[in-house]
Amino acid sequence: MSLMKIIQNRRSIGKVKEVVPNKEKIEQILEAGRWAPSHYRTEPWKFIVLQGEARIKLGEAYAEINLEEMEQPTAEEKKQAYEKGVKKAKRAPVIIALIVEPVSGETIEWIEEVEACACAAQNMMLMAHELGLGTIWRTGKPTYHRIMKETFNVSNKGMVLGFLYIGYPDMQPKNVTRKPLEDKVEWWTE
Repeated sequence: MSLMKIIQNRRSIGKVKEVVPNKEKIEQILEAGRWAPSHYRTEPWKFIVLQGEARIKLGEAYAEINLEEMEQPTAEEKKQAYEKGVKKAKRAPVIIALIVEPVSGETIEWIEEVEACACAAQNMMLMAHELGLGTIWRTGKPTYHRIMKETFNVSNKGMVLGFLYIGYPDMQPKNVTRKPLEDKVEWWTE
């Protein structure tokens, strides 16, 4: 399949089977991320692969964040928060935590480090699609919470950028259209 077809056909796949993709496929996905561009070749990304029971660590972080927002939760509310968090973390057999650890330097811009990690995520999603796997990049307010940073040992200047949920698709993605190119592009020649 041509690169353009891969780009046009890749969709977020929120529902995947419980079958665990083999390690070689996950390593190919990680390798694609490793080859993302980064300004000054800083390679500011770090990937943490969660499989099996290790996913519960993510679920516990979700639960802890949910509980922090409650005033004096009951035992039942604590139990529900834990179950909800673990359920979120078990929506895919493989999850890759995307972490940006910015490099310090006079010429290094923090936002460019984040952008480089986002490029790595895109590379990874495209590679997963080529390998017949589905992905969805999950983010949201809990992703950027200090508890998530603590869970994944992220430095003060770093951040969790999101989570790639990966597995074999268990849904048919919707057909998607895009606005015409001319609606999104301006050509400046003078």
